[in-house]
Amino acid sequence: MDGKVVHDSKGWGMKAVVVTGVSSGIGNATARALLDRGYYVFGSVRRQADAAPLVDTYRDKFVPLVFDVTDETAIAAAAEIVSERIGNVCLSGLINNAGIGISGPVLLQPMDEIRKHFDVNVFGPISVVRAFVGMLGGDEHRTGPKGRIVNITSIAGKFVGPFFGAYAGSKHALEAYTDAMRRELMLYGIDVVAVGPGGVDTPITNKGEAHMGAYGGTEFGVAIHATETELIARIRDGYTPDFVGRTIADILTMKSPKVRYALVKSKLRDWTIPMSLPKRVIDRVMARNFGLAPENRKYAKES
Repeated sequence: MDGKVVHDSKGWGMKAVVVTGVSSGIGNATARALLDRGYYVFGSVRRQADAAPLVDTYRDKFVPLVFDVTDETAIAAAAEIVSERIGNVCLSGLINNAGIGISGPVLLQPMDEIRKHFDVNVFGPISVVRAFVGMLGGDEHRTGPKGRIVNITSIAGKFVGPFFGAYAGSKHALEAYTDAMRRELMLYGIDVVAVGPGGVDTPITNKGEAHMGAYGGTEFGVAIHATETELIARIRDGYTPDFVGRTIADILTMKSPKVRYALVKSKLRDWTIPMSLPKRVIDRVMARNFGLAPENRKYAKES
């Protein structure tokens, strides 16, 4: 953080939000949406250089916090920076956005890769909430309105396709923790909301797609190719990060939000119908569409 920049602590607290993972994608778009509405934003990045575009554009309103959400020591140090800057008033909000998504078959994906999803996507947000909950209103000595927590989950937190088990499993867990947090933090008057985007064309999508190629020569190769052509196409046909970022900013600042939002562009096709049909029906459709029926195994071996 640039120590030469000094702001009035009251202003920073009453209109300040912490957003994790602002280097790109949804986190970057959310930070910009809030900054454009007059909020001060503390945004986490893993490298100082990743914050340069936001610093250059919003020099007087944006403060980078350099930490990885799996590093509790670094998170604590970042919380001290925020606390010093805002003084004794409450933060307006905390948006847990930072996350990873690497696809692969459950039987083949390395266990350390699966564990990393839970470290980043579940344990990370929990650690961040613990570090900042006092500033959101858990500390009874702070003044001003209590802050709100928004956890960015995913459509995969409720509905999962093949080869997204690690990512979806971690997002399912974050959905559960969001409910637990919301009910527990009522004690402090702090609200907790889940936002589950559907397809959003972000760098995390491109990384996941590239990694899928590692399994092309396995029995799952044909199904993985089918998944790439259909599901990735749907993702890229989804909402833009800017739209999602503006919507998250709306949810953070509205008076009485719902407990969960599904930001799905083709809602009937990708949310309402899949969530209404019996799971066995969905299984059969996916087996047919992605080549996952038993008869496809022989074909996969020969291919």
